[in-house]
Amino acid sequence: MNAENWSDQENDAVVAVYFQMLMDDLAGRAYNKAMNNRGLQQSLGRSKGSIEFKNCNISAAMIGFGLPYIKGYQPRFNLQMSLAEAVSRWLAKNPSFEASSATMVAQRHVDTRALPFSSPPTMTNAPPPAELSQLEAIARRFDVAGRDERNRSLGKAGEERVFHHERGNLLASGRSDLADKVRWVSQEDGDGAGYDIASFAPNGSPRLIEVKTTNGWERTPFYITRNELEVADARRQEWSLVRLFDFSRQVRAFELRPPLEAHVSLMATQYRASFN
Repeated sequence: MNAENWSDQENDAVVAVYFQMLMDDLAGRAYNKAMNNRGLQQSLGRSKGSIEFKNCNISAAMIGFGLPYIKGYQPRFNLQMSLAEAVSRWLAKNPSFEASSATMVAQRHVDTRALPFSSPPTMTNAPPPAELSQLEAIARRFDVAGRDERNRSLGKAGEERVFHHERGNLLASGRSDLADKVRWVSQEDGDGAGYDIASFAPNGSPRLIEVKTTNGWERTPFYITRNELEVADARRQEWSLVRLFDFSRQVRAFELRPPLEAHVSLMATQYRASFN
């Protein structure tokens, strides 16, 4: 058996066990990494060390997919794309994984506690180029931004968390009058306004907040619509994008203000086709 190259069947087996441990981890259930390792040793004929290393490779792939990973398996890069394909196959067979995890997490986050905000990603805090290149390749190949965008449960949970954060922030500032006027626009009126939450700064000036949520790390790519960009440009003093990340574990956030081109690279991914 080749010590370097793992077959699709081997990758599928170790990925399935990894996800089972991850689901237990996210739910706060106990699990036994050593026992699972021994089980894979017996079924695959691989060594304990090689299975441990493969689990660390899976953690690296999970970052590329914009998903949480098992903290006990610290990411190891230079993984083969065939392992990322195994992760993709597991997600395709278990489409409820992300929706159910978002619902579970939302139940823990519905409160008025202030979100922990940090500085947005920059070139100075980027990971090593080789690692970043590999993560970006996975994100592009498996359309991670599109998957987050289609995950309605995740998006709704993130918007609700920001809604409560805004109300709580105004209440803490002694502006209960404004807190009562905060609106969850996308929920009340539907999509199309170019923002999800209509809130206020403590001085009464309006805040229009577009929320983008991921279970992954802060650099997970996301989609933004032409309408959202147009509203951001037309109402620069009021509009902002709040990015929630690591949502399934310990949600954190950062805020981007227009022009977005100063913070992110915008790439056209779709074209409207009309007949001549």
